[in-house]
Amino acid sequence: MTPAAESAPRWGRRGTAGATIAASLAFEDVRHSYGRVPALAGVSLAVEPGEIVCLLGPSGCGKTTLLRIASGIERPSSGRVLLDGREIAGPSVFVPPEKRGIGLVFQDFALFPHLTNLANVMFGLRSLPKRDAEAAARHALDRVGLAHLALDYPHALSGGEQQRVALARAVAPRPAILLMDEPFSGLDSRLRDSIRRETLAVMRETHATCMVVTHDPEEAMRMADRIVLMREGTIVQAGTADELYRRPVDLAAARFFSDLNEVPGKVAGGLLVTPLGSFPAPGFAEGTAAVAAIRPQSLVPKPAGLCIPGRLVARRFLGEVDLLEIAVNGLDTPVSARARGAETLIPGRDIGIEVNAAEVLVFASPDA
Repeated sequence: MTPAAESAPRWGRRGTAGATIAASLAFEDVRHSYGRVPALAGVSLAVEPGEIVCLLGPSGCGKTTLLRIASGIERPSSGRVLLDGREIAGPSVFVPPEKRGIGLVFQDFALFPHLTNLANVMFGLRSLPKRDAEAAARHALDRVGLAHLALDYPHALSGGEQQRVALARAVAPRPAILLMDEPFSGLDSRLRDSIRRETLAVMRETHATCMVVTHDPEEAMRMADRIVLMREGTIVQAGTADELYRRPVDLAAARFFSDLNEVPGKVAGGLLVTPLGSFPAPGFAEGTAAVAAIRPQSLVPKPAGLCIPGRLVARRFLGEVDLLEIAVNGLDTPVSARARGAETLIPGRDIGIEVNAAEVLVFASPDA
């Protein structure tokens, strides 16, 4: 397939994926280790029927391990997993993967190279008569726009097409739960947005309960009804994209969702006093060292002589915005700002800086 054709893949008609009866999925104090290396340190989480939850966090935080335990690939060291209130993994119960009614899309798609695309999709339909299994598999391939490649083999497909076959294989049995482990990470950046958008449409059509593992915060915000942020085998924070972005639980969580200017200061009279201004610091004791976390888009360049004085060190064009590096008295390193219409600003010249105080987050100093 030519790059031009692959850059705009055609999918089947929306609304035809076929709905399932969604199930709830719950983890109760789930722990797991690989030898002496802990992977999960007591995770409790309830996913509602039909909900799309993204497990978000850095590599090694336990996201994939939790997904593998949900699917039955791994057995938890302790704790319980419940499907619609029925225990499927626990101290004395372990339901094998093929009896859980759970679909799984792997990061590398895990297609069988010796089977045609049609046979790959039929693999999870072996309980059906062959004619019915083939009809269901062809329907699933048609929904992802690949019915015409049913008799081809995976090696003849592009990465985007392989992802779509893997999705068809996962949804063809109409699972109550659909698990996806970084399904878009291996795709070309030109394709990722369109394939993610269409995949999300298929997920919504099936009404299946979905858990998606990702390390990309924007991807999680685009897809999820609820985001679960993980760190070192535990859940740090769970909520909507708006909640996690606007009210992160700590500085590390805030760092995960965007670039930050971390401006140190001390609390005086209920305000954090910094070289960029003073900001409300409720709950902090007098004299406490703290950090103002300021996103680059919250800094607005102004003419020299207005607001906080600074000097433009560098300006880089990023397309829709310019990235500005601004030196400010009292700070060891320049602060970063993202601004539109900054092409007239000249590095080396004095400028002013206005801070949108409503968007400033105040956290305890990590060095305290």
